[in-house]
Amino acid sequence: MKSLIAKVKSEKKAILLAHYYTLPEVQEVADFVGDSLALSQQASRTDADIILFAGVHFMAETAKILNPNKKVIIPDISAGCSLADSCPYSDFKKFLENYPDHTVISYINCSAEVKTLSDLIVTSGNAIRIVNSLPHEEKIVFAPDKNLGAYINSVLNRKMVLWDGSCHVHNRLDREDVMRLKRKYLISPVIAHPECQAPVLKLADFIGSTTAMLRYVRQDSYSEYIVATETGIIYELQKQNPEKKFHIVGASETDSCNDCIYMKKNNLENIYRALLEETPELILSQEIMDKARIPIEKMLSLSIGL
Repeated sequence: MKSLIAKVKSEKKAILLAHYYTLPEVQEVADFVGDSLALSQQASRTDADIILFAGVHFMAETAKILNPNKKVIIPDISAGCSLADSCPYSDFKKFLENYPDHTVISYINCSAEVKTLSDLIVTSGNAIRIVNSLPHEEKIVFAPDKNLGAYINSVLNRKMVLWDGSCHVHNRLDREDVMRLKRKYLISPVIAHPECQAPVLKLADFIGSTTAMLRYVRQDSYSEYIVATETGIIYELQKQNPEKKFHIVGASETDSCNDCIYMKKNNLENIYRALLEETPELILSQEIMDKARIPIEKMLSLSIGL
């Protein structure tokens, strides 16, 4: 299957982008694997005719917004995102009526429609620096992730108004899960994604995006780590650090509560079929793409060098 995928990609001048949370075999066949910021940057500069996005729906939307004249396809049209779904366009639009004098900052994990309501987009990899670049007295609404927003507020001593949304994976990781592993593995440092709840983040030795966590482990000298994020990152962590061990928060020998069911919908079979048939294609209206592109491009310009 891997050779067939490579053959069709070459024939159709297609690029396969994949997120760190996808299955290991998907990451193996991807042309580029990254977090939301890196994937957005890669999508913005690709010269491929077709972009196949192995991730979730909002990521493919971002690729389409940045490449309105290219064909963007996704392996499974139902690969959504619980965080994006927690912020419906109509509800958020009504919510913003209460804050007419606020700058609207949206985490990239939101729908294209919500992006059209936003002044600026951020990712977990650049949110702290971008928010910190704004005047401290500036009034801000942050959506959709209340956990990431609360983390930014605590680090920067801000008072951003937070939309009540969350990721179903990160939000159910709890303090006891972390403590159980800390008691078992003693000095192993805890690395956590800022989409986790505050009690989990308070126990973390390092908090950052998936890319930042990977960089931290590469540069750090410990031999074992406790990891609080989606299980998919373990593949790249182990690939880059074969001599180290990783213990994922929320996982057991028989079950893992932190698998993203949407990310795991991407597999070699539907990737091959999508490439072969060039479907399902991600379609957005020109109006939505034009409006949503403004805050995304603003983010990308601010992210140079991050």
